[in-house]
Amino acid sequence: MNSMGIDKAPKDTRIVVAMSGGVDSSVTAALLHEQGYDVVGVTLQLYDHGEIIQRTGACCAGQDIYDARTVADKLGFPHYVLDYENRFKQSVIEDFADAYARGETPIPCVTCNQTVKFRDLLATARDLGADALATGHYVQRRLGGKAELHRGVDPGKDQSYFLFATTQEQLDFLRFPLGGMEKSETRDHATRFGLEVADKPDSQDICFVPDGNYASIVQKLRPEAAYPGDIVHVDGEILGRHEGIINYTIGQRRGLGIGGRKNDTDPLYVVRLDPDQHRVIVGPKSALATPHIRLSDVNWLGNSKLSDGAVEVDVKIRSAMQPVRATVQVTALGDVEVTFAEPHFGVSPGQACVFYDDNRVLGGGWIQRQLA
Repeated sequence: MNSMGIDKAPKDTRIVVAMSGGVDSSVTAALLHEQGYDVVGVTLQLYDHGEIIQRTGACCAGQDIYDARTVADKLGFPHYVLDYENRFKQSVIEDFADAYARGETPIPCVTCNQTVKFRDLLATARDLGADALATGHYVQRRLGGKAELHRGVDPGKDQSYFLFATTQEQLDFLRFPLGGMEKSETRDHATRFGLEVADKPDSQDICFVPDGNYASIVQKLRPEAAYPGDIVHVDGEILGRHEGIINYTIGQRRGLGIGGRKNDTDPLYVVRLDPDQHRVIVGPKSALATPHIRLSDVNWLGNSKLSDGAVEVDVKIRSAMQPVRATVQVTALGDVEVTFAEPHFGVSPGQACVFYDDNRVLGGGWIQRQLA
């Protein structure tokens, strides 16, 4: 059994590596090549580069494709660029715009992993005769009774939240060589290999929104999401007007464009978005308290069936938060409901709720909008 858990000699084991052009995926490919694996690098062209070509901080842009190819040429393994532009537009960008128009706050990186990368690219890797698909994600794949998904050892780089939708079948085929490393160790390897990307900064922005202006993208694709409407207090009083619900997020306090009311002592927050009536509903922080949420498209990686009964888990509803205790269960109607041990504040529809058992990822689902 080789280091990838495959019963072949490394030289007879083909590993397709998803190469974004960044330091993480470049080191992943370099380490596997050094270990003697039959490495094939694949980079996805996901969108029309345009002005983004000049940005070094955006994933999968023209410079990134060049950087990935340079690494492959230097180390001497084949590298291919695949045009996934139409798939990315349909599966990720259109979904992103639809979610904002519904008053949600989407996570396109999860959608990209769920569709373009771990569905379409994984199928392509199989077509190329690969035994596994490797990525530069900071998560760990461990073998229990079956392949399990665990957090990366570097808490500052752990990406398990963004991979909650990885299915068991996908996890059986995927490998994450960097999951047991600190980020500093990865950069040390890049320097050791003499890679030009050793000091390349990590990508921070959503790749197809280079200036961070999400609203402009959504307005172009879904102009109805930019219709003006009323800003309404939870008690029904109209406090002002807005220029589109896409400019607001749940829990937002600043930039509401309204003053407080005479009898209010607490600041106002966005507590709900009503896309049907084009309303932004505001209220005190207490109105943000959420005891439970409903999820859709739940992926479950636990050992028992979720339908067997309520399960105590730790959950994260934002990638950077500390996990909190909750119970997940299937309701009589077949929905999946999460009940927090203590009401949680600032829950945003469209975000992911990810389940953990200590460091193991048990899956997760998408938070649904609560109807008033």
